[in-house]
Amino acid sequence: MTRVSQPLPYQAALPGRTAGATALGAGSTLRTPNPPTEPVMTRRAWFLVVLNLLIPGSAQVLAGSRRLGRFGLAATLVLWALVALAVVLFFAARGLVLSVATNPFALWVLQALLVGYVVLWVVLTLDTLRLVRLVRVRSAARPLLAAFSVLTLAALAGAGGYGAVLAGVTRETISDVFFAGPPEPPIDGRYNVLLLGGDAGPDREGMRPDSVSVVSVDDATGSVAMFGLPRDLTDIPFSEGSPMQALYPDGYGHRNTCNVDVCQLNSIYTEVTLKNPDLYPDAVSEGSDPGIEAMRDAVEGALGIQIQYYVLIDMQGFSDLIDALGGITIDVKERLPIGSGVDENGNPAYLEPGVQHMDGNHALWYARSRHGTSDYDRMARQREVQQAMLQQMDPTNVLLRFQDVAKAGAEVVKTDIPQGTLGHFVDLALKAKGQPITDIEFVPDLIDPADPDYEFIHARVQEAVAPAPAE
Repeated sequence: MTRVSQPLPYQAALPGRTAGATALGAGSTLRTPNPPTEPVMTRRAWFLVVLNLLIPGSAQVLAGSRRLGRFGLAATLVLWALVALAVVLFFAARGLVLSVATNPFALWVLQALLVGYVVLWVVLTLDTLRLVRLVRVRSAARPLLAAFSVLTLAALAGAGGYGAVLAGVTRETISDVFFAGPPEPPIDGRYNVLLLGGDAGPDREGMRPDSVSVVSVDDATGSVAMFGLPRDLTDIPFSEGSPMQALYPDGYGHRNTCNVDVCQLNSIYTEVTLKNPDLYPDAVSEGSDPGIEAMRDAVEGALGIQIQYYVLIDMQGFSDLIDALGGITIDVKERLPIGSGVDENGNPAYLEPGVQHMDGNHALWYARSRHGTSDYDRMARQREVQQAMLQQMDPTNVLLRFQDVAKAGAEVVKTDIPQGTLGHFVDLALKAKGQPITDIEFVPDLIDPADPDYEFIHARVQEAVAPAPAE
């Protein structure tokens, strides 16, 4: 009895047949197109390059080296899984994600992964171009296929490469700026950070912290209170246990008593740095210096709170950071001299009233100008400059100028904030965004810097950091 052969099922169901068979014709596969006519090869080419864009590695699994394709697919799936996990954790455990994103070792791993994936993406794209066999596709489609592949390669590899550069720059900046020490817990539910603006301009010797303020952040809510102290504050009490308290039990500058020419708040830094650095023998090893530690003790005594960290901003280097951000916009209220009011050629040099977009040099003079104004006017202008800088620090602007901003920031800022706390502080900053800031400047007429009432200052601070519950 003769057996009659039955027609085979649809060939795409046979081993080796792929989803691309339908696109190419029932008798074709991506691996072995049949017949290899120009229309078939052109459809196959577009299918492979688009597939390589959407799911890197899949083109090799279907039409090339399956080993390379499986490796590419595995890398792609791992990348997708990591991105999805990061997105989920950002909403479920944002602090954890930010801590990892600001950890130098994690950034090094991220940088290595991005570089590796860029290399893999280049290899897969070039191999896909080999698999499409451009010489067999329609001549009109060849430049389009090549251009499509090159442009997508440049875009995605460029994005991955730039991400690796950002990770590297961030890692280096964090390592350069932030202290590699254990984090401090919040005190009474708050983090208190001393901000010092060090004025090291060309018209003076050394550096003096002419701008002194404290930022107090609630660890649970991110609410912020800021306290400004004038540099000419006198009779400053030191915190309990401070080595300066033994030298000045009645307060620094009491009855004009000190070891430098001018006995006021910012003179403490100069005196300890130049004459008594041995009072703080561990300061340098802990990421600080004796002058800063003495200022911390003084501000703690003046405000009646404990301060965990400090941030010192070099006002001269500040101009480089402003330039890196592309300048800032300030509404100048009154005519202010630049320097003495004349330039090197004897011509008038003034900042004129009105809205102005300033480079770093002019912004620095706006914050520092003394002629015809008071220290309290300068404090207000410095705060304007800080707020203008925050407006410039939107994510798009910072990313576009990230390398310049990071380089300038590393040269401008000195701090003992530990690297392990940075992610948590970023999270607090996100919580604080949009909330009103309690801002208290202890200047006339609120206090008399020459005869300050520290009990009153302590009471106002406590009201701000621990307000009484509403009745």
